[in-house]
Amino acid sequence: MEIRIGIANTGRELSFETSDSAATVKQSVAGALDAGATHVTFADVKGNSYIVPTAGLAYIELGTEESRRVGFVA
Repeated sequence: MEIRIGIANTGRELSFETSDSAATVKQSVAGALDAGATHVTFADVKGNSYIVPTAGLAYIELGTEESRRVGFVA
């Protein structure tokens, strides 16, 4: 699933693929915001980790979990 994160006062967004489900990502972000945590951590499919400050979150866009179709549909 693709995740796109907009950070306040930044011209670019953070975009990466993760193997976590949308429900897991939503739960971790909501938990961090409800608890007043200073940051939230994500991991991508390549093993990289991202630490994003919660104060700078502008938006988080979660992609679909279904795989892309290849070919033509008649």
